[in-house]
Amino acid sequence: MTASGATATRATAASRRGSDSQQSLDFLGGTFEASPLGTEVEAVIYCDAPVALPMHRVMAAAADASMIAIAVCSFLTIFYFSGGRIAITKPSLFLFAGVIGVVSILYRVLWCLGNGDTPGMQFAGLRLVNFDGRLPDRKQRMIRLAVSLLSLASAGLGLVWSLVDEESLTWHDHISKTFPSPG
Repeated sequence: MTASGATATRATAASRRGSDSQQSLDFLGGTFEASPLGTEVEAVIYCDAPVALPMHRVMAAAADASMIAIAVCSFLTIFYFSGGRIAITKPSLFLFAGVIGVVSILYRVLWCLGNGDTPGMQFAGLRLVNFDGRLPDRKQRMIRLAVSLLSLASAGLGLVWSLVDEESLTWHDHISKTFPSPG
């Protein structure tokens, strides 16, 4: 800013003063220059594939959860009929919850290593694509799995994020640069 611009700024500040007894603070110091803020965000999805609706995601998750429930129930049935004893106590409930968690993670890891979509996604008619519109590689799928655990561990905040996101993407969608698309 030039000297005449600084004088004009001070004159404007002086004219805003109601009386000479009231002080004004010159926060800008007369040397204010407009600088761009680093908050401009460019669009990150480069393909024309639509993002799956939350209801489609819920259907896929429910179908995958039912696959996991069938696997756990099959194991417990075989265990019971082979002579094992299933006692429902407080400590055993934590054990069962842990087993279900491990089986769920193993289920997802196997589909990541196989580089394919889960049966739940196939049932809901979804496919996983990256922001370029191509099928993601194993590394992107594993990153997506790890961050989806973070999304769940934060009391589901990473999943709820899709309801307020401009593109309806979750945390694991943004971080892994992948998203489910109908197709």
